[in-house]
Amino acid sequence: MSKYTTGELAKLCGVTVRTVQYYDTRGILVPSELSEGGRRLYSEDDLRRMRVICFLRELDLPLDVIGQMLAQDDSGSVITLLLEQQERVLKEEIGAKTEKLEKLETLRRELKNEDKISLESIGDIAYTMNNKNSLKKTRLVMILTGLPIMLLELAGILLWILKGLWWVFALYVVIVVPWGILISRYYFKNVAYLCPQCHTVFRPSFKEMFFARHTPTARKLTCTHCGHKGFCVEVAAEDETTKAE
Repeated sequence: MSKYTTGELAKLCGVTVRTVQYYDTRGILVPSELSEGGRRLYSEDDLRRMRVICFLRELDLPLDVIGQMLAQDDSGSVITLLLEQQERVLKEEIGAKTEKLEKLETLRRELKNEDKISLESIGDIAYTMNNKNSLKKTRLVMILTGLPIMLLELAGILLWILKGLWWVFALYVVIVVPWGILISRYYFKNVAYLCPQCHTVFRPSFKEMFFARHTPTARKLTCTHCGHKGFCVEVAAEDETTKAE
């Protein structure tokens, strides 16, 4: 049966000698025997074990976990559980990395629209990106509450035209007016605006916000901090409505 020195084992497995020695000190790969001169000698079984360890390390399994797996006599269920745990960890890491990559791509895309790139402009983009989820929740509430109202409007119009039941449309009017007031107040309470001039988050008056020209992401407002009048980026309102310059 073949015997391998530490250097030979390291070369066959594509690792350093120090790595093999470290696994020995950790008790994960103990040599089968020692030569008369005290050199570590590894068997074919040790080589197979080392290759398994290297494979598991490529999957980013910690050495402690690998040690637990190799120490089990009946290791099937334990190994399955440990691998499932590692799979969850890797998926979480992939999700976190993907989110960071998306933020980086968004930042690069947004900066292309900037005439002059500055720390303030990067700060505005970062604030808007981090604020996006809260703003989505506010808009989702408006969509979900508005959908039944739209369906009632459509039903009222069709019944009035086809059946002459005008009262259904009248009921719609009775419902939609208070709903419109409530949802507008809700929206006003949960949004604020980021001034592109002084980089401050501010809250306009309800009247100004309601009647201002707007796009899906901005409104033409007058900043309450610096007086700049122009399109300001819509963000979710927070407890503190003033962002440090």
